[in-house]
Amino acid sequence: MTGELSQAVEAAQAGDEDAFRLLYRGLQPGLLRYLTVLVGADAEDVASETWLQVARDLPHFTGGEFRAWVVTIGRNRAMDHLRRQRRRPAVSVPVQELAELAGDADTAERAGESLGTEAALAMIANLPPREAEAVLLRAVVGLDAATAGRILGRRAGAVRTAAHRGLRRLALLLDQRAEAATSSGRRAPGPRTGLSPKAPRTESVDG
Repeated sequence: MTGELSQAVEAAQAGDEDAFRLLYRGLQPGLLRYLTVLVGADAEDVASETWLQVARDLPHFTGGEFRAWVVTIGRNRAMDHLRRQRRRPAVSVPVQELAELAGDADTAERAGESLGTEAALAMIANLPPREAEAVLLRAVVGLDAATAGRILGRRAGAVRTAAHRGLRRLALLLDQRAEAATSSGRRAPGPRTGLSPKAPRTESVDG
C-alpha cells in the first residue's frame, strides 16, 4: 500500500469521512469496471453493496493491500449476486461499439490502454473467465500478480500468463476491428448509369 493510501485508510478507520471519500474516489472506477464484466448492468448495485461492507468492516482491517481487500469483497458480493440470479456474467454493451477501439498503436500495449472504455469491457467479457479476471485485476484495477493471485486463488505466474494471453487476444481483436474499419471506410465506386459512352461523331467530307 502506498504511503498516501495507507494514511487515508488509517484516517478513515479513525472516522474521517473525507478520508473515506478519498478512498472511494480512488478505488471505485477500477472496481466498477471489474464488476461490470462479472455482473453486467448490476455492477453499480454490487459496488454499493461492496462499499457498505467496506464501511462496516473497515475498523477490523488489519493492514496489507487495501485495494486487494476491497476487490475481494467486491468479487465475493458479485459471486453471491450471480448465485442469486442463477445466470452467467454478461455485459449490456453493444458489440458494435468495439469498432471504436481501433487505433494505430502497438498491439498488447494498445489493448491495455483501451481497457477503461465500456466497449473494451464488453470485449473482456468474451475472454475465457480466467483470462478476463487476470486482465481486469492486473491492467484495470492495477494489482500486482501476487496480490491478484491471492484474490483468485492462483499462483502469481499463472495470473501473469493468463493476463498476457488475454491481452494478446484483445490485441488480435483490435487489429481485426481496425482492418474492418479501414475496409469499410474505402470509397465505393460511383454509381453506374447503364449508358454506354457515346462514340465520337464523325462527319463525311465530300472530296
